[in-house]
Amino acid sequence: MFQLGKTIVSEEILEKEFVCNLTACHGACCVDGDAGAPLSEEETKILEEIYPKVKPFLRKEGIEAIENQGTWIKGEDGEFETPLIEGKDCAYVIFDGKTALCGIEQAYNQGIVSWKKPVSCHLYPIRVKDFSDFAAVNYHRWDICSPACSLGKELEVPVYKFVKEALVRKFGEEWYHELEKVGEEYLKGK
Repeated sequence: MFQLGKTIVSEEILEKEFVCNLTACHGACCVDGDAGAPLSEEETKILEEIYPKVKPFLRKEGIEAIENQGTWIKGEDGEFETPLIEGKDCAYVIFDGKTALCGIEQAYNQGIVSWKKPVSCHLYPIRVKDFSDFAAVNYHRWDICSPACSLGKELEVPVYKFVKEALVRKFGEEWYHELEKVGEEYLKGK
């Protein structure tokens, strides 16, 4: 672990390699698991605001889940998260054939909304846990992402480079620039 500003960062985001491989996993992260995508309080307000614009992109089951549960819920741990369809798929998931995609991101890609998707989804496989004085930035392992780890290794793309856009979105350009410096020095020493 190393400190970067008000973050404590795991070296694993520098060491591990990762590139999403949707042709292999079919977006399993959007449909597997036992909880919705983590959300910040600010993101709950964004979801409430954009839902009418995103709704036309969603599946009937997702719309029903959102209209029954809300655009966001409090999970068992008391944290904010996206609602699920019958405890499985994220309510915002849509499908292109058998590949799960984000309905919010599809609305974003078409210029309907200006918010891409929850930052926790955008950052994956990095998970950020906010504490009062700092944020912990960690690599999250999930078996369903084995194809992404293999592709990342093949292409030699470290996690922090794969999620650059999301890290800049979360922490800013200056923070990411400092992370790159640390990453370059760290990888030289390996």
